[in-house]
Amino acid sequence: MTLCRKILVTGFSPFGGEQINPAWEAVKRLPDRIAGAELVKLEIPTSFSRCGPAVEAAVEAHRPDAILCVGQAGGRACISVERVTINLAEARIPDNDGDQPVDEPIQADGPDAYFSTLPVKAMAQNVRARGIPCQISYSAGTFVCNCVMYQALHLAARRYPTLRAGFIHVPYLHEQAVDKPAGTPSMELPTLVQALESAVEAIANDPADIHESMGIVC
Repeated sequence: MTLCRKILVTGFSPFGGEQINPAWEAVKRLPDRIAGAELVKLEIPTSFSRCGPAVEAAVEAHRPDAILCVGQAGGRACISVERVTINLAEARIPDNDGDQPVDEPIQADGPDAYFSTLPVKAMAQNVRARGIPCQISYSAGTFVCNCVMYQALHLAARRYPTLRAGFIHVPYLHEQAVDKPAGTPSMELPTLVQALESAVEAIANDPADIHESMGIVC
């Protein structure tokens, strides 16, 4: 497996009444090159029906070696590198098109789940090395974040077998937490940018993941 030379990094538009989305705010501030890899940065709609086609169009246009999608996970306290996406769309709130699916498959003929094909453990380790809290997550939820992760991996599985893909969730920014309940987790924007830069560096440099236990004890 060769090193990544071009990486598509996406971030969502604001949703759920928020004025900003920390995912896109961080993604657009990333440098244009990391560890020798060219970055293609793209804002995608928080829409079940439009997020997948937006990523597909970018893949067709730019032919990246890897896709890293980034989304907001309000309430999470650290960077979450997602390992699994499930074939289920179920929304507690409507997306930006007013769509609110319940018990619907993302792809009717798709498998129940996909595992990230990015080096998730190396990504988490690299973020932690910068002193930033980060963990492997085993649930990307069932909202549009999970949808775009599933769509990206489904696209790769069906049409681009060498394309790797995965997802990272980031917490609220500090300014988003001002009107949230006391204790709502948040991070500074420069910290989010640094975390994503570290994750992308691992993608560019570590085509094979590290073999180290990072599971969750319940």
